[in-house]
Amino acid sequence: MAARALLLLRPSAATTIIRNFSFVSGIPTDEEQATGWSALLFIGHHDPYSMLKPKEYAGTQDEPHIVPSIVPSIGNKRLVGCLCEEDNTAIVWFWVHEGHAQRCPSCGSHYQLVHHELPH
Repeated sequence: MAARALLLLRPSAATTIIRNFSFVSGIPTDEEQATGWSALLFIGHHDPYSMLKPKEYAGTQDEPHIVPSIVPSIGNKRLVGCLCEEDNTAIVWFWVHEGHAQRCPSCGSHYQLVHHELPH
């Protein structure tokens, strides 16, 4: 009889723990539960046309601004314009070559050219 009472109590105790756990952390979304190809589809549908604002970098030598290059026929360089200051009206133009980070000749911000593949 005591074993039967324990079996009856055990499921309710387990559901209480699960309910409390789901209350604290919430129910996971489809993106959090997805694995394999499904997870890749969610990542691809997040920004399919690369229209969202890119990640901002500090512009230091350790963390330079990333300059994406999608056209390999241009070569390994790209023209970059730097405003240098927030209220500046003149743009400083300079070439950034693929490889290590280069500095803006006016303000010293670092830029690095990185080859970027478009999602198809």
